[in-house]
Amino acid sequence: MTAFERLVHTPLAKAVGWTLFHSLWEGALAALVLLAVLFVVRSPRARYAWACGATSGVLAAFALTFCLLWSQGSGVGTTIPHAIPPAPVIEDQSPPGPPARFPIDDVLPWLAPFWLAGVIVFHLRSVAGWIAAGRVRRRGVCRAPDPWPQRLQHLAARLRVSQPVALLETCLADVPVVIGYLRPVILVPVGMLAGMPAAQVEAILLHELAHVRRRDYLANLLQTVGEGFLFYHPAIWWISSVIRAERENCCDDLVVEASVDAREYAAALAALEQTRCAADRAALAATGGSLVKRIRRLLYQPEGLAWAPFVSAGILTMAVAGALVAWQASVPAQNQPPTTQPKVSPYTRWLEEDVVYIIEDRERAAFQSLRTDAERAHFIEQFWLRRDPTPGTPENEFKTEHYRRIAYANGHFAWRSDPGWKTDRGRIYIMFGPPDEIESHPSGRPAGGGEPATNYPVEQWLYHHIKDIGDNVLIDYADEAKTGDFKMTKDPNPKGGTFIRHP
Repeated sequence: MTAFERLVHTPLAKAVGWTLFHSLWEGALAALVLLAVLFVVRSPRARYAWACGATSGVLAAFALTFCLLWSQGSGVGTTIPHAIPPAPVIEDQSPPGPPARFPIDDVLPWLAPFWLAGVIVFHLRSVAGWIAAGRVRRRGVCRAPDPWPQRLQHLAARLRVSQPVALLETCLADVPVVIGYLRPVILVPVGMLAGMPAAQVEAILLHELAHVRRRDYLANLLQTVGEGFLFYHPAIWWISSVIRAERENCCDDLVVEASVDAREYAAALAALEQTRCAADRAALAATGGSLVKRIRRLLYQPEGLAWAPFVSAGILTMAVAGALVAWQASVPAQNQPPTTQPKVSPYTRWLEEDVVYIIEDRERAAFQSLRTDAERAHFIEQFWLRRDPTPGTPENEFKTEHYRRIAYANGHFAWRSDPGWKTDRGRIYIMFGPPDEIESHPSGRPAGGGEPATNYPVEQWLYHHIKDIGDNVLIDYADEAKTGDFKMTKDPNPKGGTFIRHP
């Protein structure tokens, strides 16, 4: 008998095997409880706490089960097969019986060495990730230019972060990340501080400071250790994904609570997504989680949330909804009391805002003919499925790009109280995406190229190709009143004449 076989036929291996077996239903039960909680609770903090509790509960059940089985196995005399000399073989003249069956008690101990090997591999992988994160912190970095270190201190004071946090620029990361627990450091890509609007940079830095305030770096370390021990369980990986998603939502809420404009923050996230790469799990990045869901959550908070047993969930929901209403009313309307504003159904908002520029007339008529919310929800699901360029994959690239365009338009083309998606530039951006070339004249355009001179701001967008319209399509915008409201002056589809908005 080999050493491997002798290891398998020990009480320790038997206890580990049965523990792995029982952990399957224990983890599944924890996942079902968490799933039920997610249907009821809407507060990201409560959902995060429940998800962390589910992981801790599975780990505690794993340890308790092992201790009980080990004590039972080691408390009685056990027979080690290799200690008994083999008996001589006696030829049996009786007819052969049925083939031997392998009970589960003989099979489970064989899982122990494979589980141990998997734990070692996963923890070595985690250690390599932490070492790589430490190397990124030390190599290719430089001090952030003034006045950003001083601004970071003011932002930390706003979030009540007493721990000193350093701000460095790095050429080894494409998105901002926070590394370290005892001496946290925020690393930002070189050029981001100068290339993005100051308000958006501050929002991103507030997000990273929120991770420091919540001690997410340490929590992420403990979570990774737990994943290493339960690597074989699909429920654990699902629970871990919930933890990471809700962790980002909690930080987003802290950013909005720190008096940051939700749409400006969503625009900053969308801008970061354009340069996003797969961040190492040892670091905490602002682009973690599902960015589309986070942007939708920031821009379109549900007004009628499901009931929840936790008072804190209701309080947080009211606070976020109040912040969004306050933002939408940043320019108060004259002679219009706020109490007269009607509540808008999420399905009406989806039809009149989210897909107003891409839904077809027959689809609009079909949607308006529906009578129940269940029918409307099914219609919306099929609407996106019909436009999915890669059916069968987890992500719908068309839907992701569409909501990214909405976030960008709202962040860059808003005018007074009108969100960016309502403006001409926002409408064209959502329909056709970013232009291939932009010619901008903020102070007016000189005469030339067959175009007259202007004394007001103008812009010209060039698209190399637009389906069903043509090649090298030019779209002109003018701000004749010099108020910041750019109106389209040249219809890209003169035959159809459907793009110019007539008063």
